[in-house]
Amino acid sequence: MASLTQKMHQQAAELWQESFDHPFIKELAAGSLPTATFRYYLKQDRYYLANFGDLHKQIADNLSNPDIKQFLYEGAQGLHDDEANIRKEFFDELAITSAEIAQTPIAPNAYNYVAHMYHELNEGSPARAAAALLPCYWLYNEIGKKLIKKGSPVKIYQQFINTYDSAGFTDATSQMIQIVDQLGSEADQSEQAKMTTAFVRSSYYELHFWAMAYKHQQWA
Repeated sequence: MASLTQKMHQQAAELWQESFDHPFIKELAAGSLPTATFRYYLKQDRYYLANFGDLHKQIADNLSNPDIKQFLYEGAQGLHDDEANIRKEFFDELAITSAEIAQTPIAPNAYNYVAHMYHELNEGSPARAAAALLPCYWLYNEIGKKLIKKGSPVKIYQQFINTYDSAGFTDATSQMIQIVDQLGSEADQSEQAKMTTAFVRSSYYELHFWAMAYKHQQWA
């Protein structure tokens, strides 16, 4: 019988395929993605990842399982440290300054995605919030594995691809899948359905994150 996360994956399959086929991803792999578009993406992703890391800690604070808590606490720290170091290299290479970051408003989709995840925790449950985090791991890992086969002729785009095909990120993705399955096994059918909804909605926001960056989305 399919696990809960396998069922989630199936329900989000169409959205994920649209992500795989999105011009942002296609052009990143081909090396034709405009640098300005990747710069826009990185600045918005910085805001997203800061909150993504904080959510790991807040979810852990609301759980009792020591193994899950440890993974989430370590994930929160790792996102702040490891991702920050990786992004710093990108920012330095693309001359994205602290002043530019400070002057960059949060785009609508990035704002809505983060608000959705906090909603799943604060108005829902830790299990639903964990399910909302999972697509960021799983989708990026699948994109990394798809793109690594051919790679990108642009160095910084290849570095981006390498990040999400790495053994460490693949292992973290597998652990997060196991965590969501474990939390789901402890939930009733109604809660499992709400976890699935949270996962699918995050998959929707992941797709529209590419679109947001590709179109340089503004509030007006």
